[in-house]
This record gives sequence, C-alpha cells and structure tokens, in this order.
Amino acid sequence: MMKITKQRKKVSVNVEAVAPVPAKPVPAKPAAPIKPAAPAVAQPVSAKAESRQAARVALQLVEPAAKQVYVAGSFNGWKPDTTPLAPLGNGRWKGDLNLGPGRHEYLFVVDGRWLPDPSAKESVQNPFGGRNSVLTVSE
Repeated sequence: MMKITKQRKKVSVNVEAVAPVPAKPVPAKPAAPIKPAAPAVAQPVSAKAESRQAARVALQLVEPAAKQVYVAGSFNGWKPDTTPLAPLGNGRWKGDLNLGPGRHEYLFVVDGRWLPDPSAKESVQNPFGGRNSVLTVSE
C-alpha cells in the first residue's frame, strides 16, 4: 500500500495597517422644505477659550455731509458694510465694538470712501498707499 502525504508550504504574508476609508454619507431627505436662514454677521472668534474678555470700544467721527458711515478693519474681515455707525445729529457718528485684546487696524467708510480716524493715536502704512488707524485693546 502506498501512503499519500500532502505537503504544506509555509507562506509568509506582510500585512500593513491601512486607514479605513470613510463611507460616503447618504443625504437625508427633508420632511419639509428648508427655509434659508438670515444672513450671518461676521464676528471675531478667539482660538482659545481662555478668560480673555472682549472690551467695549466706542468709535466716533464727525462728518457733517455723510449719509452713511461704517467701520471696516481687521476685526470684521475688512468688510465695508457690516459694521455701521449711528448718526447722533450735527454730523456726529458713533459705533460701539466688542473687541478682544490685541492690536486692531481699521478705517472708516464714509459714503464709500475709506478714511482714517482723525482722532486715532496711532496709524500704520497700508498696502494701498494710505494709512490704517490702529487701536490697541489691553487684557
């Protein structure tokens, strides 16, 4: 009688860890039509949730002929129409800002014209050949 034996070969396999591929999300069907939300107003965001308190800063400008006055700066992405100043009468305009500690550059936007703050204690050269007003909020 003949004996049949099976020979087994040893095989080594290298296995590498692979990050799982996330599944594609399946969009849910809304039960009712979604109404668009009101436009959001840009607000400065602090990267750290420390005890850094925002300071209330009042800006004032005297421009008797102005019809609209805004302030644009590093605190609102230099958007010229998001932070309006309110007319106080007799050509006086006032706006209150809540600013975190630090150095903030800004300009007034008076009827579409970008103007530095004449009462700013500090200003710096900007890349457009003019000057930006600077205010510093301490902690």
